[in-house]
Amino acid sequence: MNQYETVFILTPVLSDEQMKEAVKKYEGYLKKNGAEIVHRENWGMRKLAYPIQKKSTGFYQLFEYKNDGSIITDLELQFKRDERILRFLTVKLDKHAVAYNEKRRIRLAAVKTEKVEEA
Repeated sequence: MNQYETVFILTPVLSDEQMKEAVKKYEGYLKKNGAEIVHRENWGMRKLAYPIQKKSTGFYQLFEYKNDGSIITDLELQFKRDERILRFLTVKLDKHAVAYNEKRRIRLAAVKTEKVEEA
């Protein structure tokens, strides 16, 4: 099984509820087709480097998952057909990227626990 990372940008005109529904749709699609989701991250509303469809911001989402690669083309076709998706990128991770992502998740978890302890 290969490990993949998909980042997609949702249009900023969506409400918070609509954005969460779109994310659940793609998470469900991955699970339904046999992908094991390793990590999911909401990066929130961010400014785009350049305007896309006259929009200067977007909701960024990241999925990291394991799969044999058979669903990538279908997933990307779903993204292309969905008007809520501005851009997407799927990358196959090598062993170094997988190790880096694991270390990054550990660091993020440590920072979150420090913030909770301070509060």
